[in-house]
Amino acid sequence: MRVLLTVDPEIPVPPRFYGGIERIVDFLVRGLLARGHEVTLFAHPDSQVPCELVPWPGGSSQSRADTLRNMAALTRRIAIEARRPDFVVHSFARVAYLLPTLPLPFPKIQTYQRAITPRSVRWGHRLSRGHLWFTACSASCARAADATGTWRVVHNGVPVERYRFTPSVSPEAPLVFLGRIEPIKGVHHAIEVARRTGRRLLIAGNVPEREPERTYAQNLLASCDGEHVRYVGPVDDAAKSELLSSAAAMLFPIEWEEPFGIVMAEALACGTPVIGMRRGSVPEVVEDGQTGFVCDSVEDMVAAVRRLPELQRARCRASAETRFSARVIVDQYEQLYRDALSGRVPLEPGNVLVRSAATQ
Repeated sequence: MRVLLTVDPEIPVPPRFYGGIERIVDFLVRGLLARGHEVTLFAHPDSQVPCELVPWPGGSSQSRADTLRNMAALTRRIAIEARRPDFVVHSFARVAYLLPTLPLPFPKIQTYQRAITPRSVRWGHRLSRGHLWFTACSASCARAADATGTWRVVHNGVPVERYRFTPSVSPEAPLVFLGRIEPIKGVHHAIEVARRTGRRLLIAGNVPEREPERTYAQNLLASCDGEHVRYVGPVDDAAKSELLSSAAAMLFPIEWEEPFGIVMAEALACGTPVIGMRRGSVPEVVEDGQTGFVCDSVEDMVAAVRRLPELQRARCRASAETRFSARVIVDQYEQLYRDALSGRVPLEPGNVLVRSAATQ
């Protein structure tokens, strides 16, 4: 197949620190190439990928002028490729970039890894005349689409082999929090859980530049004593693997409907259980009582920390390998491309499909 991938222009593929979507696109590019497909990627000019890279001319997905420039660049390339019978476009970027080519009769896939705006989905579906398929990184995310169009859930994943699996850790091993230091991520809850359980907590992640999140992070980190609760800063992939694999558990006390926290799959790949709040995709990722605990309050999280000896780290790793490995995710996207090219919409076990009356 000839696959053209797009991702928003702000962050290179792969990212060095923060950039979840860009990590997915990186292993998708490599996986498709390994299977003999031709791949082109529209992305940040500093991207380091083994396929043909087309740098976006506009660097901001929030700028109207940059959006128009990027739309024009993508349209020119699609005009060259669209007559090929094996050509498919897979967008992880703004659906606006596809606007001029939506009515053309070749398969297009729009993947959502963030909150979905039903209005844009309805317009995309209507303008494409059914040639635009949708995916979401979780069923929780897909439910916001208002059942318009053809949908499939493809979870996020990780290159499992890059993460060190630790079959057992010391009873004194710390808890860990990994993510942006902002209120919706619930860092304050993680600190509270650590203090109430008497466990050490390592906090890793970036401090947002915008306000009021920046002030929240500065005040919170200033309260860390450096011994029982310690901030270690942003971490690259190697440091992340080391941090997660040596932890007793990863705390994921989110306060919002997060579409998919890739760090949960990363923790499981290290054999590290996840203790998270029952928000967003957490109940889809964490097998309660098997690979972690799904909680409804800080009190539940405190109790879950005390139940960690009940869990087997090998079970966590196995879950990552069978459900969230790069191989599994590339398998699912590759099959989706074949289905879109053939026009099939199979209701297969394990795939969540939502179809509106307009598409049946």
